[in-house]
Amino acid sequence: MSDEDNKPKKPITSRKDRPTGSIHFGDDDFNADEEPADATWGEVFQACCVRSPTEWGYAFGGFLVVCFFLYFFLFGLELMGTSAKVMTGCTAGALFGDETNPVAGLMVGILSTVLLQSSSTTTSIIVSLVGSAISVRQAIYMVMGANIGTTVTNTLVSLGQLGDADQLERAFAGATVHDMFNYMTVCVLFPLEIATGYLRHLTGAMVKNASTSDGETWEGPVKKFVAPLGERIIKSNSKLITAVAKGTGSCDDGDGFYPVLCEPGEPTASKCKQVGLISCNSDKNTCPSFFQPNATAKDDKVSGGVVFFISIVILFTCLLALVNVLQRMLLGLSTRVVHKATNVNGYVAIAVGCGLTILVQSSSVVTSALTPLVGIGAIHLNQMYPLTLGSNIGTTVTALLASMVTEGTESLQVAMCHLFFNITGIAIFYPIPFMRAMPIHAARQLGKATRQWRGFPFLYIFVMFVILPAICLGISFLFSDGSKGLTVLGSLLVVVLILSLGYLAYWWRFKDGKQTLNTCFERRERVRLTMKDLPDDMEFLKAKVTALMEHTGLPDDDEEHGETDKIKDEDEEEVAA
Repeated sequence: MSDEDNKPKKPITSRKDRPTGSIHFGDDDFNADEEPADATWGEVFQACCVRSPTEWGYAFGGFLVVCFFLYFFLFGLELMGTSAKVMTGCTAGALFGDETNPVAGLMVGILSTVLLQSSSTTTSIIVSLVGSAISVRQAIYMVMGANIGTTVTNTLVSLGQLGDADQLERAFAGATVHDMFNYMTVCVLFPLEIATGYLRHLTGAMVKNASTSDGETWEGPVKKFVAPLGERIIKSNSKLITAVAKGTGSCDDGDGFYPVLCEPGEPTASKCKQVGLISCNSDKNTCPSFFQPNATAKDDKVSGGVVFFISIVILFTCLLALVNVLQRMLLGLSTRVVHKATNVNGYVAIAVGCGLTILVQSSSVVTSALTPLVGIGAIHLNQMYPLTLGSNIGTTVTALLASMVTEGTESLQVAMCHLFFNITGIAIFYPIPFMRAMPIHAARQLGKATRQWRGFPFLYIFVMFVILPAICLGISFLFSDGSKGLTVLGSLLVVVLILSLGYLAYWWRFKDGKQTLNTCFERRERVRLTMKDLPDDMEFLKAKVTALMEHTGLPDDDEEHGETDKIKDEDEEEVAA
């Protein structure tokens, strides 16, 4: 046997070294563009099921670790949603109110969902308000806004991969494809609804002869297995938020909810007859850890803020752990095999996304759990898109269930509007390849922007979910006040806004605005990387200079200064002598 046969083989870490040219997770050139050949189901079976006992042990251990961190990832999402309701419940509830114009209704839906971190909660409140505080017409616009606001959660989750530019680009694109679909659907259906009342007339005809009855509420696995642990820490009081929205209550002292009144002793649900934003569990007769007797609204909001911070820490810790474990489990596995296993028919993927969302009763949970998989490259953006469309349909089930236990058919009609809004959006932006490519292309461009500037996701979230809705809401209220002066002011602001957007589009398209902005972002990113690497570069240069001085025998600065001082002292002594 020759010496070359005895040498250990160098591990293959590039597609160029493989006869098939296939890419494996962990390769040095994993992020390069590719058009891989399709794998066979035989290769999928071999990669999945043909393993040694040791490999099966590692796979099972990895599966348990993934389940552990996934549970606490969902627990972090549950805590974040509950604490957000506690922190902002009074503000979000106050956004709902009297009949407003369509633009205001749309913006109220966006802002309230961003504040409550749950489109299911927002739509349930809207359903409960229909017929008593708002009309079906106004509720439809609020539901459209709720559909947009719910996407902020998985966009926030994508920030967990901020440390890796490649992962952040993919994860942010995978998260914002949900945003782009909802925004584009609203851009089509919002003016259509104003002009024709399409959703209102369609659903009105469907529920014309319908009747509601006291149905049973259904809880998914997330509520059954994750919520109980969360309720030991904090539990929000949805009755207070609904009362504020209806105008039958408030967060002020002496208005039916504050201060919190409990009998002496350990607080329990039976002892505390008046509770605020943080409530107790009446089924188990217990109160959460952050429940305070005699608390004011400010006390509960502070508690909500503390829990929100804790939830963010849990969420990102589990996200980083999940990404790390999944990368290790996929290490060395061909991407052809993974994509063959996950690349199902688009309509089947829509059904899967819908089923998962119905199961867990939260589109945010489904899309947030899939976002890290997009980030590490296990799921393509084209595969993520139909899954998010299915989750959009699945999340309407919560509103449908809420409408079943509400008197009158108006609530059922609003829930049906939510369903057909999403179905119509899918009919527009999925079957036709050209239309399907629009949200995907927009999301991919947003992902590329993160590579040029890491701060772009924060700017995007702040502008799209806070600044833009708040500006539009403020302008729309100027037209609702009834004052001629305010109406003129609102008209001027609208003209300025339209002209600004028109100039921005002109600058972007004909004045090389895109290239200018890209250059600016690239310059900022280069400066950031330079400042980050500067200490390491300086240490490297110092080491090189030291090695060069030792090699040449040249004295360093301290020795040179010492010799100079010695010569000066000798000269001074000679002069003195």
